[in-house]
Amino acid sequence: MLQDVADLNLSDCHGKVGVPRQLVIKKDPSSIPYEVNKAGLKLPLVAKPLVLDGSAKSHELFLAYDQFSLAELEPPLVLQEFVNHGGILFKVYIVGEIIKVVRRFSLPNVSKRELEKVAGVFRFPRVSSSAASADDADLEPSVAEHPPQPLLENLARELRHRLGLRLFNIDMIREHGTRDVFYVIDINYFPGKYNLFALKPNLLYFLIRFRLSSVLDSGTFELNVLSDKFSCLLSKIE
Repeated sequence: MLQDVADLNLSDCHGKVGVPRQLVIKKDPSSIPYEVNKAGLKLPLVAKPLVLDGSAKSHELFLAYDQFSLAELEPPLVLQEFVNHGGILFKVYIVGEIIKVVRRFSLPNVSKRELEKVAGVFRFPRVSSSAASADDADLEPSVAEHPPQPLLENLARELRHRLGLRLFNIDMIREHGTRDVFYVIDINYFPGKYNLFALKPNLLYFLIRFRLSSVLDSGTFELNVLSDKFSCLLSKIE
């Protein structure tokens, strides 16, 4: 799905959206250093599991400082060039036509000095979890400012069309030292249950509208029943 973002080459007066260079490794960890060198990826690299099964392990991140330590990783995985982003991640939720953005703490910047002195692969927990909320943190305005709404609207509209999705979320970062250069580092089909609580009003509205369109097409109309059913469903998510 990230390739769809790259193919967009989205750039307008509100900013530019790209994707970090990445490489998929499906097997043979011993070949990773060679494949990374062949692809011309620059260190450090973020390593993420290729398949998410909902387990804690599937959401782990690894940050690799040197090529040879990459052989310690277990495929299948995605290697992605790390982009300094001030330690802040924007989770952009698209619910129909509605866009909601929340901030999360993320991996800190990596300096050139650190890259020269540090070697190995380091494991990190899931950095975008609800426990890592940065919405109320005292941050530099240049780091905390949300991506421009018009830029997000353009991105969401294009991805809805390309992916055929109406409910999904984007993990987005701003390149450190810039104001309008953004990268999409992940796209998820459906928000995790820990994030649904904040989306409840918007999600309920979306589900009712979605169901209503089907009901009207079928010639039946039970709005009150539908509302009660969806409210009951969402209450179980808490």
